[in-house]
Amino acid sequence: MKDTAMKGSKVKKMLYVALGFICLALGAAGVVLPLLPTTPLILLAAFCFASGNKKLEAWLLRSRLFGPFIENYRTGQGISKRRKAVTIAYLWVGLVASMLIIRTTAIYLILSMIGIGVTIHLLMLKTKM
Repeated sequence: MKDTAMKGSKVKKMLYVALGFICLALGAAGVVLPLLPTTPLILLAAFCFASGNKKLEAWLLRSRLFGPFIENYRTGQGISKRRKAVTIAYLWVGLVASMLIIRTTAIYLILSMIGIGVTIHLLMLKTKM
């Protein structure tokens, strides 16, 4: 019985690690692709690594690119005004570029709604001084 529980625990941790890497890859792609939500995917990757492998969690937290975002989110510090402005600008540049490439009314509406929702979310986040 104990061996079965240990194997189940190992499988669960392996699944968390695999999901963590998938989320990390998608989140990293979201840095340049406007339709992938980078921050939620990176936060999910951090959660998965914390649940599956503490060394991977520590590695992600040490990351120059993603570590500060995760730490600021966990501690509730928020993000700077400059970071908010840059993020919103990149968001809309990417969305408008996508709209120009795929010229359909449905895409305009969908991407506009996504852009408005993400912009509102970013503006509602605590501003770090």
